[in-house]
Amino acid sequence: MSINIAIDGPAGAGKSTIAKRLAKELGFIYVDTGAMYRAMAYYFLLHDIKAEDEGAIAAACPQVDVTISYENGEQQVILNGENVNGVIRTEAVGNMASASSVYPVVRKKLVELQRQLAEKSDVIMDGRDIGTCVLPNAQVKIYLTASSATRAQRRYDELTAKGVSCDLAEIEKDIIERDYRDMHRETSPLMQAEDAVLVDSSHLNIDEVVSEIRRVYEQKVKA
Repeated sequence: MSINIAIDGPAGAGKSTIAKRLAKELGFIYVDTGAMYRAMAYYFLLHDIKAEDEGAIAAACPQVDVTISYENGEQQVILNGENVNGVIRTEAVGNMASASSVYPVVRKKLVELQRQLAEKSDVIMDGRDIGTCVLPNAQVKIYLTASSATRAQRRYDELTAKGVSCDLAEIEKDIIERDYRDMHRETSPLMQAEDAVLVDSSHLNIDEVVSEIRRVYEQKVKA
């Protein structure tokens, strides 16, 4: 039987960084669900589909194929046969992913693929509703969060390190708005699963967060 670890939490909490590190340490497959939604959002942007046009999004979904493969241990996100790793991490794609993921047709298509992966392999999956909706039977569930100020500062540092000019206050405003959208959407809102362990990374570094989640994992597996 495969072992599944679900890590949920708001944007910028460090879910992907932590999940990738844990996957390498434990020998699990890391499934970046956010990247899958971003790939679909990128397709919508490429085809000039507006986030509020639910009809156009529903019509486009059958044309979209998103898969995940691994090359040299690194996850590759494939959209209709093309590797889109390098183009799906922009703010525009992130905002479109957040807005379009509220539609049931988008979620249904991607959740199906995610569950298939989890049935076959030991996986770590991160997102907004993994423990509550996608993998409700996951043996280990974590709700990873941090203050909006901490998350904005991390994003600001990440962007400025790449030479991107940005405004810290604007980034925090976007994060707060995205949190509100994610927590109040009708379908699968962001929330902590009843059996999830809360981990606040506001004052923890990456190593400390990984150690804490690994401790939870080892307790659960031994139990």
